[in-house]
Amino acid sequence: MPRTQRKNIFVVGLDDSNLPMLEAVPDADDYCFHRLLTVQDLQEGEVSVPGLMDRARAVLDAHDGSIDAIVGYWDFPVSTLVPMLGKEYGLRTTGLDSVVKCEHKYWSRLEQRKVIEEYPRFGRVDLETDDPRPPDGMNFPMWLKPALAYSSELAFGVSDMTEFRKAVDEIRAGIGRVGRPFDSVLELLELPPEMEGVGGQVCLAEEAMTGIQVAVEGYVYRGKAHVYGVLDSINYPASPCFLRHQYPSSLPAPVVRKLHEVSERTMQQIGMESATFSIEYFYDPKTADIRLLEINPRHSQSHAELFHYVDGAPNHHRMISLALGRDPALPAGLGPYAVAAKWYYRWFGDGKVHEVPTPERIAAIEREIPGVRIDVVPEEGQKLSTVPGQDSYSYEVAHIFTGGADEADLRRKFDRCVAALGLSFDETEPGGRGTKTE
Repeated sequence: MPRTQRKNIFVVGLDDSNLPMLEAVPDADDYCFHRLLTVQDLQEGEVSVPGLMDRARAVLDAHDGSIDAIVGYWDFPVSTLVPMLGKEYGLRTTGLDSVVKCEHKYWSRLEQRKVIEEYPRFGRVDLETDDPRPPDGMNFPMWLKPALAYSSELAFGVSDMTEFRKAVDEIRAGIGRVGRPFDSVLELLELPPEMEGVGGQVCLAEEAMTGIQVAVEGYVYRGKAHVYGVLDSINYPASPCFLRHQYPSSLPAPVVRKLHEVSERTMQQIGMESATFSIEYFYDPKTADIRLLEINPRHSQSHAELFHYVDGAPNHHRMISLALGRDPALPAGLGPYAVAAKWYYRWFGDGKVHEVPTPERIAAIEREIPGVRIDVVPEEGQKLSTVPGQDSYSYEVAHIFTGGADEADLRRKFDRCVAALGLSFDETEPGGRGTKTE
C-alpha cells in the first residue's frame, strides 16, 4: 500500500536539544517537523509580537505543502504565537485568552480563586510610586515577581523592606523587556472588569510558600482536563534553585489524587482546549496542604526525557496528538527505567567557564554511562552572567538527564557525569549570585 503523506508540523522555537525527543514520539515516521523561528528570535532582547508574527507568516506562506499543525513548548512569546497563528491558519489550538489567563500571574490568581482555595495570599505592588509598599494584609517573607517573565527571571524572595525596595528597583529596570510585548497581546483580548487597566507591566507580591515542590503535567481534550504525570522538584540545600525534577513523584497517593483534582478543576475554569499544561505546586508534609505556585500553558520540555525513560514516550506526544485532533492518552510505565530525573548543574558565583567538553566528548560520556543525556549551557570562555534566561540566584551550567532503577542510581549517574564533564570556572571570589568578574 502507498505510504500515507507525512503531516507537516511547524514547531515555534524548535531547538536542536528537543528534536531527538520529537522524533522519538509514537508515529514519528508519519511527521515532518519544521522550525518556525529560532529560540534566539524569541527570547533574546525585547521581542516584537507583531514582528514575530510577520516572520512566521512569511515562513508558512512560503511552504510548499500542507500545514497540519503549529505547536510550541516554550513560554511567552511562543505560548501566545501558537494560538494566534493557529487561528489565522485554521488549525486546532486553544484560545489566546486561555493562554494569557495562565501566563499573566495576576489574572491567573484571579481565576484560581474562583474555583479553588489552594493558592497563597497575593496582591499588586505599585511600581509607579516613589515609596512602594507591600499589599495590605501581607507580611514578610514574600516573593516579588513580574506578571510575566522567562523562567524565574526577576523573581525575588524578600524578608524585609530593604530587600523589598532593592527587588522593586530591579523589577522596575527589567520588567519592560517582556512586559511591553505582553501589553500588545493584552490589547487583542476583551478583558474582564477586574483586569481593565492592569496591563502587562505589573509586579505581583505573593506570600512565601514552604514545603516540597511538585509539578503536574496534563492536557485538555474535548473539554475535559486530564493529569498524566506528577513530578517532584528538589531544590539545592538552603536555596530556591532547582537541583532536579524527578519522575514519578514519591508523594503519598492521597496527595497525588488531590493534585489531580485541583489541577483539573483549575484548568476547567481557565477554559483551555486541545492543549497541554504544566502546574507547579508546594506541598507541606506537616499540614498536608498544597498551594498552587503557577500555571504554564504548555507542557514542560524539560520533562520530555523523563517521560521517555519511564513511560516509553516523551511528553511531546500529547502536544502533537492534540494539535492533530487525536486522543493523546498513553499507558504509563512502558519505558526502560523505573525513575528518571533532570538535574541542574549550577554555579552560584559569576565567572567564566573553561574546559567545556566537545560534542564528541559528551557523546562518549553518554555512551559510557547508560541512561544519561547531557546539555552544557554556556560556551567555552563565556561569562556566566551573559548567559540569557538565568534565575536571580544562580547560573545553570549543564542539564543532565538520568534514568535509573531508583533514586540512588540517579544520583550516582549524576555525580559521574559532573566528574566526567570536568568544567572549571574563574571567579574573583567565591559565593553568591552577585559576584562579579571582568
